[in-house]
Amino acid sequence: MPELTYREAVRDALSQAMRGDDRIFMMGEDIAEMGGSMGVTTGMVAEFGSERIRNTPISEIAIVGAGIGAAIQGMLPVVEIMYEDFLTISMEQLVNQAAKHRTMSGGQIKVPLTVRTQGGAGWSPGAQHAQQLESWFVHVPGLKVVFASTPEDVRGLLWSSIYDPNPVIFFEHRTLYPIKGEVPDEIVPIPLGKARVHLEGTDVTVIATGRLVHESLRAAEEAEQDGISVEVVDPRTLSPLDSETLIASVRKTTRCVTAHEAVVQGGFGAELAAVIQHGAFDYLDAPIERVGAQFAPLAFAPVMENFCVPHAANVLAAIHRTLARA
Repeated sequence: MPELTYREAVRDALSQAMRGDDRIFMMGEDIAEMGGSMGVTTGMVAEFGSERIRNTPISEIAIVGAGIGAAIQGMLPVVEIMYEDFLTISMEQLVNQAAKHRTMSGGQIKVPLTVRTQGGAGWSPGAQHAQQLESWFVHVPGLKVVFASTPEDVRGLLWSSIYDPNPVIFFEHRTLYPIKGEVPDEIVPIPLGKARVHLEGTDVTVIATGRLVHESLRAAEEAEQDGISVEVVDPRTLSPLDSETLIASVRKTTRCVTAHEAVVQGGFGAELAAVIQHGAFDYLDAPIERVGAQFAPLAFAPVMENFCVPHAANVLAAIHRTLARA
């Protein structure tokens, strides 16, 4: 199988989809000649032209609103919001329009809109360019929410998102763009709503998203040196959630840690804890541990940023805590 970076996998999914379907086009700030803020769409305007790789004004609510209109008219738009933080500016369109049209029309109107965005710490962007807000959108009925952590997953999940008849918020993490991984020769669509077990174990389940999947795998390696067998599961799709796979894992290991880069308070880990409590309460041998960022705006200084967000050491500490309380 070929090896691609996460960035190349995103570009490959977009390019192959656009080659095969004239309904697909992209809109976003600086995505044409500049290739986007993270270089994901570099070179695509040369192949597809400025009609299908469209630079937009700096107005996220207009970008998303135009995408909704195009989707309703039968197109398959993929819009890019340069920084995840700026989704906040498009919330009215996403929450009150995109998420509602299909239900309010009795299923007559579909909104096959894909909203790609990236965020996360790791390069000192400061408090307004590095938030992780995925739990906001999981709370909204009518939106699907995806957060891929590997090149293989990001390619297959993005393909499925483009062809889903519902609006999809597709999160990417900026520090994952350079990572490499093997991908199939042909794109294999990954169904939305299916988790992935990255590592099988018997003592504790770590349910992680985005960058924390990789941090959790590193923590699992360290835990193994202490004789602890860790199972690492990535939901991949946050809504709809593959509760069955997560519950089955915790029923097997009897312990659970949730891990994400977003702040702990109100984070997606709280929803995961509720799902596990409901589906595996009688199997739990210890309270569920939650790992996430400090409850504070992200600091600009690298040392403070590093302190605020979780790493493998934080996941490992949570693993030891849940085992000590069993």
